[in-house]
Amino acid sequence: MPDGISVEIMAVGIITVLAVISPGPDFAMVTRIAITRGRKAGILCAIGIGSGISVHVTYTMIGLGVVFAHNIWVLNTIRILGASYLIWLGISAFLPDIMKLRLGKRSAKTALSAPGGTNTLIPPHAPGTRRNASSFWAGFACNALNPKAMLFIVSLFSQVISADTSAAMQLGYGIFIALCHMVWFAIVAAALTLPMIQAKIGKARVWIERGVGVCLAGLGIKILANG
Repeated sequence: MPDGISVEIMAVGIITVLAVISPGPDFAMVTRIAITRGRKAGILCAIGIGSGISVHVTYTMIGLGVVFAHNIWVLNTIRILGASYLIWLGISAFLPDIMKLRLGKRSAKTALSAPGGTNTLIPPHAPGTRRNASSFWAGFACNALNPKAMLFIVSLFSQVISADTSAAMQLGYGIFIALCHMVWFAIVAAALTLPMIQAKIGKARVWIERGVGVCLAGLGIKILANG
């Protein structure tokens, strides 16, 4: 396998994993559903999130790829937007600490749960089939309607994945990205249903969030510098 392809595969894998485990609206949604509805609903929500990211991959491969290939200004615009998004995502990893200092722990927790919204959830006593379907579509909508997820996919396909990469390889990347979302958030849902593990993850997640934030911000700065 050529060195260029090997580097590309490693870059896509590392960036995807770092982006997926970084807390955000998807994490808040899975947390809320897993805690209020249980493990099965949380895993269905994770599958919905993975399906939602597939929407971004699909229109990026079909529509935006053609535009990128013929418009330099679009590439530069996406590069700046994508890099800015990564930098913002990195900085946002430290927002909970800032919020705690300014508003207190209670306000910080309220802000964290806000992205999940309340309209997508149904009462715990609703029929099982309806609850399961709602959990899937809540995860799907949370990601498919998230502009930050769109910017991540666009920046990944425009900056990391070469234009010479075959369609089959790009499709493989898309499947990998979707599976990463499904697997990670399914693990989160399973862990959050275990009180003892939930407490441990709550402490470790703070440091994981900060580390990922530094990595993503550094990547964004590198993309801007190499432009």
